Amino acid sequence: MSFARNILMRMFGRPEGIFGRLGGRIMARSNRDCAAWVVGQLGIRERDNILEIGFGPGVAIALLAETPAGHIAGVDQSVEMVEQATARNAETIAHGRVSLQRGSVERLRFADGTFDRALAINSMQTWPDAIGGLREVHRVLKPGGALALGFTRHSGQSKDRLAETLLSAGFTAVSVLEHDTDFCARAIKPPGGQARG
Repeated sequence: MSFARNILMRMFGRPEGIFGRLGGRIMARSNRDCAAWVVGQLGIRERDNILEIGFGPGVAIALLAETPAGHIAGVDQSVEMVEQATARNAETIAHGRVSLQRGSVERLRFADGTFDRALAINSMQTWPDAIGGLREVHRVLKPGGALALGFTRHSGQSKDRLAETLLSAGFTAVSVLEHDTDFCARAIKPPGGQARG
């Protein structure tokens, strides 16, 4: 990995150390509009339980807390992002509405069928195994649960084969939407469906 790519990964891909803290501040500003748009694509209902994977500085978590959702959980691999998101969402965490934890999409520490909705913004492109991660998200979603994957133009994620990747992980009703320079892939866990092997 080149020096520049290593720095970018430490700032934005898997934020770490001083570069990660700086990257979190940048992401809080640059990803906010995309986060608001993606949250709007989820069709959140009253008391829905929601999971965000790779919550970064916690901007989308804060937006989710403004919806009628029930419990909002988040998982991120970065210590620095857990710290920033915890500070940004201190009040809703104190009231028990939000819970954030360090962890990875490959091994989500939630029971099968825990969540009604899930989202990830500028996150999937950094997962070591996209299909494996999506299958794990599929597992923790309730049948009929919705997933939204949002990407800004800076993500490096291509729209090509994104729908096929979601279908391979067991999702259905896949659509890819565009908004300015951002795009979002929406999908559903079929009622009664299991992830395909």
